[in-house]
Amino acid sequence: MIKLQDQREKHWEAFVGRCQACRACELSESRQNVVVWRGGIRAPLVILGEGPGADEDRLGLPFVGRSGKLLDQLLTSFGFDAGDYHIANIVKCRPPGNRVPTEEEARACRPLLKEQLRLVRPTVYLLMGATAHRYFMGSSTGITQARGIWTESNNCHILPTFHPAYVLRDPSKRTFLWQDIAAVRQKLEELDLIEKLKA
Repeated sequence: MIKLQDQREKHWEAFVGRCQACRACELSESRQNVVVWRGGIRAPLVILGEGPGADEDRLGLPFVGRSGKLLDQLLTSFGFDAGDYHIANIVKCRPPGNRVPTEEEARACRPLLKEQLRLVRPTVYLLMGATAHRYFMGSSTGITQARGIWTESNNCHILPTFHPAYVLRDPSKRTFLWQDIAAVRQKLEELDLIEKLKA
């Protein structure tokens, strides 16, 4: 078991090294840091965002700005531990001015994202915002129509929701994000991927 764990860690370190060396698109020219992940390396839940912002680019970690603080508050309030989830983005380098990643940029980053997901091996995905939903699902359905609706694909359960940044701009949408985090918690419990919260 220890050897298997060591092997996984070596695979993960090699993968992170490939991310840090990546020059597949122009975003690599303006980045400060490649933003790969935070949370557990192997986790039942992947939380997928759009791309790094200024704080993420500076610190090299996803969801660490205002949006990240809101997400962390939610995860804590629903009883998640850091090992229960793996946070990543569609692209690993910050688009200038925090603009939406282009299709070309998302396509260039896709092989690394696919490799990342193979290593993490999640069963449940929470797609945060319109960009994550569009590029991950290949769907043109707007996030307002898609959020809160589960999709099953390759034995994985996928739920789109609003991005925390959108909720910070429009607090009237807060309840929907809360409902979706609760639904993810419930799904993980139903699948016996996470311990039920004690009443």
